[in-house]
Amino acid sequence: MTSTEGLEDAYGAPAFKKFPIALVRGKGSLVWDSGGKEYVDFMSGIGVAIVGHCNDAVIEAVRVQSERLITCHGSFYNDARAGFMERLMKVSPKGLGKALLTNTGTESVEAAIKLARRHTSRKKIVSMKGGFHGKTYGSLSATWNKKYRDPFGPLLEGFDFAEYGDPESLAQLVDGDTAAVIAEPIQGEAGIIVPPADYLRQVREICDQKGALLILDEIQSGLGRTGRMWASGHFGVTPDIMTVSKGLGGGLPIGAAVATDEVAGSLKGGEHTSTFAGNPLSCAAGSATLDFITQNDLPSKARAKGDAMKAALNKIASAHRLVKEVRGLGMMLGMQTRVDILSQLQSAQAKGVIFAYSGRDTFRFLPALVMEETQISRGMEVLESVIGEAEAGRF
Repeated sequence: MTSTEGLEDAYGAPAFKKFPIALVRGKGSLVWDSGGKEYVDFMSGIGVAIVGHCNDAVIEAVRVQSERLITCHGSFYNDARAGFMERLMKVSPKGLGKALLTNTGTESVEAAIKLARRHTSRKKIVSMKGGFHGKTYGSLSATWNKKYRDPFGPLLEGFDFAEYGDPESLAQLVDGDTAAVIAEPIQGEAGIIVPPADYLRQVREICDQKGALLILDEIQSGLGRTGRMWASGHFGVTPDIMTVSKGLGGGLPIGAAVATDEVAGSLKGGEHTSTFAGNPLSCAAGSATLDFITQNDLPSKARAKGDAMKAALNKIASAHRLVKEVRGLGMMLGMQTRVDILSQLQSAQAKGVIFAYSGRDTFRFLPALVMEETQISRGMEVLESVIGEAEAGRF
């Protein structure tokens, strides 16, 4: 048993549902499998390769840093870490001034929950129905989907769920015991759900009225993906804590809970630390990624390309009864169908295009923000063909 697939199946725990493809190389918005087949990648590691696979600037930053210092515990100062945090603060929403560095998105949410409870001395957290924040115990407790929750109970106490997009539902749950409300500005796992235009402002007002903090999870929606650096910018809202990860390291694992000075100052030394958080290698990659995003104005490019992609999706939707709805902003888009899309995902892969998914019926589009227009067109052509094939077999 020497194949990549065979070795992973033999030695890896069955934690992932896998497609029968071994990806071994990538560049920009293209990836190649072990047999040399090329794919246009609209999944990008579920939004991780936001500046493209093997971005040259990220590669060079990692190369240089790997020859200087790879690990440095947070009990010492480090230049790569300092430079990364300075860059992150410069692009963060005004009012957020300090970062608690982590390794992943779910750790960023864990940190945000602990910050909220530490700062307010309250225990209750209100999350959203449909929300997804990760699969470690704190973030899982804030995640709605029962298929992730039920096998691992009991989860943490003190979590309630409001109807996403319904301020009255939230107001009924937030009270004097609520430490924080946590929400995605645009729900990703739920199928790219964009809230009403005034909803997040109403959430902010409810939090302020009750003395609760607002945590916005920008792990999937941030870093220019929706056409603004942060999706919260579309709604004119600044959180007390923002979580970020996925594309932040250009493919390397890094995350952060970014907070106001006051909230971050609630922590005492040693209360929340991590061996690998803020390691120089990931920080160097993060700095290169942030520089690439800002210097190339990727948010505006995502807005223009996303508008074109959404128009193409709407055209497909208008031509096919199988499509129910198109949603999203920028290059964070979803297309909900009326069927299970597994066979369509596999058909697209056979045609050389990789799409992500949300649940069983929704295509999720999270391509690199550097995706070329010809690659977008190729993806839309393949998408329409697999939709047409599925529709022909159904109607």
